[in-house]
Amino acid sequence: MRLPLGISFLFLFLAVPALFAGTVQAEKTDLAGSADHALVGRYEGSVVTFYETKAHEELKLPFKPLDRGQKDKPEAWQIGVSGKLTSIRYEGPADRSILEVMRNYEAALRSKGFTIRFFCKGAKECSPGGSVPTFWEAGNGQIGMPTTWDTTVYLLAERDAPEGRVTVGMLGVETKATKSRPLTPHVAVTVVESKPMEADKIALVKASEMQQALERDGRIAIYGIYFDFDKAEIKPESEPQIAQLAALLKENPKLKVLIVGHTDGKGAFDYNLSLSQKRAQTVADTLVSAHGIARDRLTPAGAGMIAPVASNKTEEGRAKNRRVEIVEHYSGG
Repeated sequence: MRLPLGISFLFLFLAVPALFAGTVQAEKTDLAGSADHALVGRYEGSVVTFYETKAHEELKLPFKPLDRGQKDKPEAWQIGVSGKLTSIRYEGPADRSILEVMRNYEAALRSKGFTIRFFCKGAKECSPGGSVPTFWEAGNGQIGMPTTWDTTVYLLAERDAPEGRVTVGMLGVETKATKSRPLTPHVAVTVVESKPMEADKIALVKASEMQQALERDGRIAIYGIYFDFDKAEIKPESEPQIAQLAALLKENPKLKVLIVGHTDGKGAFDYNLSLSQKRAQTVADTLVSAHGIARDRLTPAGAGMIAPVASNKTEEGRAKNRRVEIVEHYSGG
């Protein structure tokens, strides 16, 4: 049946916007090279708008509400995690609330053997102390997100396995509907697989090499002394480097040194300063207790983040900044 000419034009006029809208919707696809994490999956209909993996990273995630007076005390409400990092940001689907999306993730993680350590929604549950932006910034795992803080929903899940612990942090928000855009949920997924970092990548600095550096420069940076993330206890694999430092001091009985702890630029200034002091103190204590070095020859000091040797904008730079420096303590005479 042929339509009258006027109706044909009207049909075409109505069909073109619909066709165009369908084309725009079809263009919303996953970021090239991205993938879902096998242990998390995705909410049906959402798309990946950010994706990044790192062989090893250290970060902190909220494990409880941010209460009043704790804004500058991250250790009170954040847990330190380290290991292989997968960061994903999902958008959509349209017209689904962020609470519905996050409750689905919660159920899915439970079914995969995860324990939900913390779940909160809104300012009153996530940050009763009134610092929602601070909580939001910690919970997004350094993934850029819309700053609709009042819609925040967050969960932290953990699962232990023989190969290590898996920690999942998820922060979700929603952007309100407008004339041109529907209600849209956004989810930042942070997955940390806590497998031991490859610790054989740093060459052992021998006592003779340290002595040469001290004679030449008065200082040397050492990267073979390892600490667990956010802790001051020395890891067992540090012993060979500690032994070489002890050998240096035994071979040079008049040598006195400053043991200076350095951190990267992540975290609060005062907290990093305190942590670096504690780590330097632990190195000194170990030299005294395990190797018989006189305590008056060792002066531990924490420099925190104030003396970087590389940019803190990259993981490579931050790794160089996390170090213990041995400085010759020469007072003249």
